[in-house]
Amino acid sequence: MTVRSGAVLAVRPVTPEDEPLLEEFFDRVSDEDRRFRFLSPRKHIGHDILAPMVEIDHFRTETWLAFDEASGQVVGTAMLACDNPLDTGEIAVSVCKNWRGKGVGWGLLDVVAEAARHRGLRRVIAIEDRENHAAIELEREKGFAPHALEGDPTLVMLEKILR
Repeated sequence: MTVRSGAVLAVRPVTPEDEPLLEEFFDRVSDEDRRFRFLSPRKHIGHDILAPMVEIDHFRTETWLAFDEASGQVVGTAMLACDNPLDTGEIAVSVCKNWRGKGVGWGLLDVVAEAARHRGLRRVIAIEDRENHAAIELEREKGFAPHALEGDPTLVMLEKILR
């Protein structure tokens, strides 16, 4: 995938052997980006959180890694987690701070949307911290509609109807 900046990224599904790559990736994202991705402050993302991201069935749950082809470094990741009836999929995207604003998140949202359509999902949602203005704006540009999350004024749910 070629992103807006012109950089070429290789995107592929994760394997269990990629856990160290994800661990290193999340060590390189900013504290704020880790908080936005996991909705709680964390200095380090370890095995307890990474295992469910890499030990997956590749249908109801899928994680993708985006690599900078020039350096081989992971610069972004995206996850799709579907409910049991395959009606709704929750998405989560993270991009390394030095790659933000270059189109990586935009491209990864396209990858996730295509996978959601392929699975026949009716909708996809993202739960965002209200302070995560960049993600909220990106998702709105991609056709997601924001909704208040009842009971939690710090979060917003963004929803995109696929069918």
